[in-house]
Amino acid sequence: MADHVQVVTTTDSEESAAALARGVVEARLGACVQVVPIRSFYVWDGAAQDDPEWQLQIKTSGDRLDPLIAHLRAHHGYDVPEIIATPIIGGNPGYLSWVDEQTTPASG
Repeated sequence: MADHVQVVTTTDSEESAAALARGVVEARLGACVQVVPIRSFYVWDGAAQDDPEWQLQIKTSGDRLDPLIAHLRAHHGYDVPEIIATPIIGGNPGYLSWVDEQTTPASG
C-alpha cells in the first residue's frame, strides 16, 4: 500500500460533487478534494454517452483508502461509480505530512 493516494470519482452535478467532497473531508477520509467540471464520453447500456460531469480528486493517506472507497460507494448516486486510486510516489513533504494529519481519525 502506498503511503499516499489520489482517488478520482465523477458525479452528475456540482451539488452532488460538493456533498461527496464535504462528506469525505468531514469524515477525515480525505485531506483535500478538488472538484472540476469535465465532459465524459463512454458507453452505458449499449449506447454511446456524452455527458457533463464533475470530477473529484481526493488526496488521502494509504491507510484511509479502504474506508474512503466504502464511503464513496455508500454515498454515491451512480449504480457503478468510477473510483480509481493512484499511488502518490512523491511530492512536497510538508504537504504530504499535512495529508496525514488531516486524515488521522479524531480521537475521543
